[in-house]
Amino acid sequence: MKRTFGKTGLWLGITFAMAAFALAAGQGIETEKGEQILSQACLSCHDPRPIQMEALDADGWTKIVNAMIQKGAQVKPADVPVFVDYLVRKHGPLPDGAGKAIVLNVCTMCHDLDRVLMHGATREEWEDTLLSMLNEGAPLSDEQFPLVLNYLARNFKPQ
Repeated sequence: MKRTFGKTGLWLGITFAMAAFALAAGQGIETEKGEQILSQACLSCHDPRPIQMEALDADGWTKIVNAMIQKGAQVKPADVPVFVDYLVRKHGPLPDGAGKAIVLNVCTMCHDLDRVLMHGATREEWEDTLLSMLNEGAPLSDEQFPLVLNYLARNFKPQ
């Protein structure tokens, strides 16, 4: 019986120590202001998919944010520029072209657009990335693959 209590006590001690470590580590994470506004003002009423699929520039996002404020979204006027900047960085504009709609529909299921916008790659690297995403379960059809590959290779080259 003592031996069981010892193992149980050790298990409980390790469990509590890990929980305390996880809690302490999580407290150091700060959410940027734009993400906080998005969570509080937008996601309390809306699903995130329409935001993820817009890909607007600063003027476009400003119009939408102001329209949502008119409808009751709780965004302070002083926070609008910060929020618009966040939206442009995370859900900013993409170049027009064949493949854009697919990127917006498929890639944003898991990634913010800034991941695409900041990832310059060669055609071969984009192909490897897309194949890797297919292996992860990205719903990209055989017909869509070359469109997306051409779009990414043409618009997001290494810098």
